[in-house]
Amino acid sequence: MSPLELSAYLLIGALSGLLAGLFGVGGGAVIVPALILVFGQIAIGGDWIPHLAIGTSLATIIGTGAASALAHHRRGGVRWEIFVRLVPGIVLGAWAGAAVIGWIPAEWLKRMFAVFLAVVGTRMLVSRPRQTSTGELPGTPGMIAAGGGIGLLSALVGIGGGTLTVPFLSSRGVEMRQAVGTSAACGLPIAIAGAIGFVLAGWDREGLPSLSTGFVYWPAVLAMLLASMPSAPVGAQLAHSLPVKTLKRLFGVLLLMIATELAFGG
Repeated sequence: MSPLELSAYLLIGALSGLLAGLFGVGGGAVIVPALILVFGQIAIGGDWIPHLAIGTSLATIIGTGAASALAHHRRGGVRWEIFVRLVPGIVLGAWAGAAVIGWIPAEWLKRMFAVFLAVVGTRMLVSRPRQTSTGELPGTPGMIAAGGGIGLLSALVGIGGGTLTVPFLSSRGVEMRQAVGTSAACGLPIAIAGAIGFVLAGWDREGLPSLSTGFVYWPAVLAMLLASMPSAPVGAQLAHSLPVKTLKRLFGVLLLMIATELAFGG
Protein backbone atom coordinates (compact mmCIF):
# COMPACT_ATOMS: atom_id res chain seq x y z
CA MET A 1 0.00 0.00 0.00
CA SER A 2 1.41 3.37 -1.02
CA PRO A 3 1.48 6.32 1.41
CA LEU A 4 -1.06 8.13 -0.78
CA GLU A 5 -3.47 5.19 -0.72
CA LEU A 6 -3.11 4.87 3.06
CA SER A 7 -3.74 8.60 3.49
CA ALA A 8 -6.89 8.32 1.39
CA TYR A 9 -8.24 5.49 3.56
CA LEU A 10 -7.45 7.37 6.77
CA LEU A 11 -9.19 10.52 5.49
CA ILE A 12 -12.26 8.53 4.38
CA GLY A 13 -12.34 6.80 7.75
CA ALA A 14 -12.12 10.01 9.76
CA LEU A 15 -14.88 11.69 7.76
CA SER A 16 -17.15 8.64 7.78
CA GLY A 17 -16.71 8.20 11.54
CA LEU A 18 -17.59 11.83 12.19
CA LEU A 19 -20.71 11.58 10.03
CA ALA A 20 -21.65 8.22 11.54
CA GLY A 21 -21.74 9.76 14.99
CA LEU A 22 -23.41 12.95 13.81
CA PHE A 23 -26.16 11.45 11.65
CA GLY A 24 -26.37 7.79 12.71
CA VAL A 25 -25.73 6.70 9.12
CA GLY A 26 -22.83 4.28 9.61
CA GLY A 27 -20.66 6.33 7.25
CA GLY A 28 -21.33 4.21 4.17
CA ALA A 29 -22.84 7.12 2.28
CA VAL A 30 -19.31 8.58 2.25
CA ILE A 31 -17.27 5.37 2.19
CA VAL A 32 -18.86 3.77 -0.88
CA PRO A 33 -18.45 6.63 -3.40
CA ALA A 34 -15.01 7.46 -2.02
CA LEU A 35 -13.82 3.86 -2.37
CA ILE A 36 -15.22 3.65 -5.90
CA LEU A 37 -12.98 6.61 -6.73
CA VAL A 38 -9.90 5.26 -4.91
CA PHE A 39 -10.20 1.71 -6.27
CA GLY A 40 -10.59 3.11 -9.76
CA GLN A 41 -7.46 5.24 -9.38
CA ILE A 42 -5.28 2.40 -8.08
CA ALA A 43 -6.83 -0.08 -10.54
CA ILE A 44 -7.98 -2.84 -8.19
CA GLY A 45 -11.26 -4.68 -8.33
CA GLY A 46 -11.72 -4.63 -12.10
CA ASP A 47 -15.38 -4.98 -13.03
CA TRP A 48 -16.24 -5.52 -9.37
CA ILE A 49 -15.21 -2.08 -8.06
CA PRO A 50 -18.69 -0.98 -6.83
CA HIS A 51 -19.32 -4.41 -5.29
CA LEU A 52 -15.91 -4.32 -3.57
CA ALA A 53 -16.58 -0.79 -2.31
CA ILE A 54 -19.95 -1.80 -0.85
CA GLY A 55 -18.68 -4.96 0.84
CA THR A 56 -15.67 -3.10 2.26
CA SER A 57 -17.95 -0.34 3.49
CA LEU A 58 -20.19 -2.79 5.35
CA ALA A 59 -17.20 -4.44 7.05
CA THR A 60 -15.89 -1.04 8.13
CA ILE A 61 -19.28 0.00 9.50
CA ILE A 62 -19.13 -2.86 12.03
CA GLY A 63 -16.40 -1.04 13.95
CA THR A 64 -17.53 2.51 13.19
CA GLY A 65 -21.14 1.72 14.04
CA ALA A 66 -20.17 0.10 17.33
CA ALA A 67 -18.24 3.20 18.40
CA SER A 68 -21.08 5.49 17.31
CA ALA A 69 -23.80 3.40 19.00
CA LEU A 70 -21.86 3.26 22.26
CA ALA A 71 -21.35 7.02 22.26
CA HIS A 72 -25.09 7.63 21.69
CA HIS A 73 -26.04 5.04 24.33
CA ARG A 74 -23.96 6.83 26.93
CA ARG A 75 -26.01 9.98 26.24
CA GLY A 76 -29.33 8.14 26.46
CA GLY A 77 -29.88 8.44 22.72
CA VAL A 78 -30.66 4.80 21.84
CA ARG A 79 -34.22 3.47 22.06
CA TRP A 80 -33.35 -0.19 22.61
CA GLU A 81 -36.99 -1.31 22.62
CA ILE A 82 -37.28 -0.03 19.04
CA PHE A 83 -33.94 -1.59 18.10
CA VAL A 84 -35.11 -5.05 19.25
CA ARG A 85 -38.28 -4.81 17.15
CA LEU A 86 -36.43 -3.78 13.99
CA VAL A 87 -33.49 -6.22 14.14
CA PRO A 88 -35.16 -9.45 12.89
CA GLY A 89 -36.33 -7.81 9.68
CA ILE A 90 -33.04 -5.95 9.27
CA VAL A 91 -30.97 -9.15 9.36
CA LEU A 92 -33.24 -10.98 6.91
CA GLY A 93 -33.29 -8.01 4.55
CA ALA A 94 -29.50 -7.58 4.66
CA TRP A 95 -28.96 -11.24 3.81
CA ALA A 96 -31.41 -10.98 0.92
CA GLY A 97 -29.61 -7.93 -0.46
CA ALA A 98 -26.21 -9.61 -0.24
CA ALA A 99 -27.60 -12.72 -1.94
CA VAL A 100 -28.57 -10.85 -5.12
CA ILE A 101 -25.73 -8.31 -5.26
CA GLY A 102 -23.47 -10.44 -7.48
CA TRP A 103 -26.09 -10.39 -10.25
CA ILE A 104 -26.46 -6.60 -10.41
CA PRO A 105 -24.23 -4.74 -12.96
CA ALA A 106 -21.79 -2.22 -11.48
CA GLU A 107 -23.27 0.80 -13.27
CA TRP A 108 -26.75 -0.06 -12.03
CA LEU A 109 -25.44 -0.09 -8.47
CA LYS A 110 -23.99 3.41 -8.80
CA ARG A 111 -27.15 4.86 -10.32
CA MET A 112 -29.40 3.11 -7.82
CA PHE A 113 -27.35 4.52 -4.96
CA ALA A 114 -27.53 8.04 -6.45
CA VAL A 115 -31.32 7.97 -6.87
CA PHE A 116 -31.79 6.54 -3.39
CA LEU A 117 -29.72 9.26 -1.73
CA ALA A 118 -31.38 12.03 -3.76
CA VAL A 119 -34.88 10.95 -2.68
CA VAL A 120 -33.99 10.65 0.99
CA GLY A 121 -31.98 13.89 1.02
CA THR A 122 -34.84 15.82 -0.55
CA ARG A 123 -37.26 14.43 2.03
CA MET A 124 -35.03 15.54 4.88
CA LEU A 125 -34.82 19.06 3.45
CA VAL A 126 -38.47 19.71 2.56
CA SER A 127 -40.55 17.55 4.90
CA ARG A 128 -41.77 18.96 8.18
CA PRO A 129 -41.43 16.73 11.24
CA ARG A 130 -44.71 15.31 12.47
CA GLN A 131 -45.51 16.05 16.07
CA THR A 132 -46.75 12.56 16.93
CA SER A 133 -46.19 10.14 19.78
CA THR A 134 -44.04 7.01 19.59
CA GLY A 135 -47.32 5.12 19.79
CA GLU A 136 -47.63 5.56 16.04
CA LEU A 137 -44.83 3.09 15.46
CA PRO A 138 -46.23 0.04 13.62
CA GLY A 139 -46.99 -3.27 15.31
CA THR A 140 -44.61 -6.22 15.20
CA PRO A 141 -45.37 -7.28 11.59
CA GLY A 142 -45.00 -3.67 10.42
CA MET A 143 -41.69 -3.24 12.26
CA ILE A 144 -40.33 -6.50 10.79
CA ALA A 145 -41.39 -5.35 7.32
CA ALA A 146 -39.79 -1.93 7.87
CA GLY A 147 -36.61 -3.56 9.14
CA GLY A 148 -36.57 -5.88 6.12
CA GLY A 149 -36.79 -2.97 3.70
CA ILE A 150 -34.09 -1.06 5.57
CA GLY A 151 -31.78 -4.09 5.67
CA LEU A 152 -32.34 -4.97 2.00
CA LEU A 153 -31.63 -1.49 0.60
CA SER A 154 -28.76 -0.90 3.03
CA ALA A 155 -26.98 -4.08 1.96
CA LEU A 156 -27.50 -3.26 -1.72
CA VAL A 157 -25.83 0.15 -1.40
CA GLY A 158 -23.37 -0.56 1.44
CA ILE A 159 -24.67 1.73 4.18
CA GLY A 160 -25.53 1.31 7.85
CA GLY A 161 -29.17 2.10 7.16
CA GLY A 162 -29.35 5.54 8.75
CA THR A 163 -30.54 7.18 5.54
CA LEU A 164 -33.68 5.06 5.92
CA THR A 165 -33.90 4.43 9.65
CA VAL A 166 -33.57 8.07 10.72
CA PRO A 167 -36.38 9.39 8.45
CA PHE A 168 -38.59 6.39 9.31
CA LEU A 169 -38.27 6.87 13.06
CA SER A 170 -38.47 10.65 12.83
CA SER A 171 -41.68 10.45 10.78
CA ARG A 172 -43.17 8.18 13.46
CA GLY A 173 -42.66 10.71 16.21
CA VAL A 174 -39.28 9.62 17.58
CA GLU A 175 -37.23 12.65 18.65
CA MET A 176 -34.49 13.38 16.11
CA ARG A 177 -31.52 12.76 18.40
CA GLN A 178 -33.01 9.46 19.57
CA ALA A 179 -33.73 8.53 15.96
CA VAL A 180 -30.05 9.15 15.14
CA GLY A 181 -28.83 7.13 18.15
CA THR A 182 -31.20 4.22 17.51
CA SER A 183 -30.23 4.24 13.85
CA ALA A 184 -26.56 3.99 14.82
CA ALA A 185 -27.33 0.87 16.87
CA CYS A 186 -29.39 -0.63 14.01
CA GLY A 187 -26.39 -0.19 11.71
CA LEU A 188 -24.52 -2.96 13.54
CA PRO A 189 -26.74 -5.92 12.57
CA ILE A 190 -27.02 -4.52 9.04
CA ALA A 191 -23.23 -4.31 8.72
CA ILE A 192 -22.55 -7.73 10.24
CA ALA A 193 -25.18 -9.57 8.18
CA GLY A 194 -24.32 -7.61 5.04
CA ALA A 195 -20.55 -8.09 5.35
CA ILE A 196 -20.95 -11.86 5.81
CA GLY A 197 -23.23 -11.94 2.79
CA PHE A 198 -20.76 -9.98 0.65
CA VAL A 199 -17.91 -12.30 1.63
CA LEU A 200 -19.98 -15.26 0.43
CA ALA A 201 -21.32 -13.49 -2.68
CA GLY A 202 -17.81 -12.57 -3.82
CA TRP A 203 -16.18 -15.88 -2.98
CA ASP A 204 -13.86 -17.09 -5.77
CA ARG A 205 -14.82 -14.24 -8.13
CA GLU A 206 -12.08 -13.52 -10.65
CA GLY A 207 -10.43 -10.09 -10.70
CA LEU A 208 -10.56 -9.32 -6.97
CA PRO A 209 -7.38 -8.19 -5.11
CA SER A 210 -5.35 -10.83 -3.25
CA LEU A 211 -5.95 -9.34 0.20
CA SER A 212 -9.71 -9.47 -0.10
CA THR A 213 -12.18 -12.08 1.12
CA GLY A 214 -15.06 -12.07 -1.31
CA PHE A 215 -16.14 -8.46 -1.79
CA VAL A 216 -14.33 -7.21 1.35
CA TYR A 217 -10.88 -5.61 0.92
CA TRP A 218 -9.22 -5.86 4.34
CA PRO A 219 -6.34 -3.34 4.02
CA ALA A 220 -8.90 -0.59 3.37
CA VAL A 221 -11.13 -1.82 6.23
CA LEU A 222 -8.31 -1.76 8.78
CA ALA A 223 -6.94 1.62 7.68
CA MET A 224 -10.37 3.27 7.73
CA LEU A 225 -11.18 1.84 11.16
CA LEU A 226 -8.00 3.37 12.60
CA ALA A 227 -9.47 6.79 11.86
CA SER A 228 -13.23 6.21 12.01
CA MET A 229 -13.56 4.68 15.48
CA PRO A 230 -11.95 7.65 17.30
CA SER A 231 -13.91 10.21 15.25
CA ALA A 232 -17.37 8.61 15.69
CA PRO A 233 -17.75 9.71 19.35
CA VAL A 234 -16.89 13.27 18.30
CA GLY A 235 -19.77 13.21 15.83
CA ALA A 236 -22.11 11.80 18.48
CA GLN A 237 -21.22 14.66 20.81
CA LEU A 238 -22.05 17.17 18.07
CA ALA A 239 -25.36 15.39 17.39
CA HIS A 240 -26.44 16.05 20.97
CA SER A 241 -25.48 19.73 20.87
CA LEU A 242 -26.69 20.92 17.43
CA PRO A 243 -30.29 22.15 16.94
CA VAL A 244 -32.61 19.50 15.47
CA LYS A 245 -33.53 21.58 12.39
CA THR A 246 -29.87 22.20 11.62
CA LEU A 247 -29.12 18.50 11.98
CA LYS A 248 -31.83 17.48 9.49
CA ARG A 249 -30.83 20.14 6.95
CA LEU A 250 -27.16 19.22 7.09
CA PHE A 251 -28.11 15.58 6.63
CA GLY A 252 -30.22 16.39 3.57
CA VAL A 253 -27.53 18.55 1.95
CA LEU A 254 -24.91 15.86 2.52
CA LEU A 255 -27.01 13.21 0.77
CA LEU A 256 -27.82 15.44 -2.21
CA MET A 257 -24.15 16.30 -2.72
CA ILE A 258 -23.15 12.63 -2.75
CA ALA A 259 -26.05 11.72 -5.06
CA THR A 260 -25.00 14.39 -7.56
CA GLU A 261 -21.40 13.18 -7.61
CA LEU A 262 -22.43 9.58 -8.17
CA ALA A 263 -24.93 10.42 -10.92
CA PHE A 264 -22.81 12.86 -12.89
CA GLY A 265 -19.22 12.29 -11.74
CA GLY A 266 -16.69 10.09 -13.40
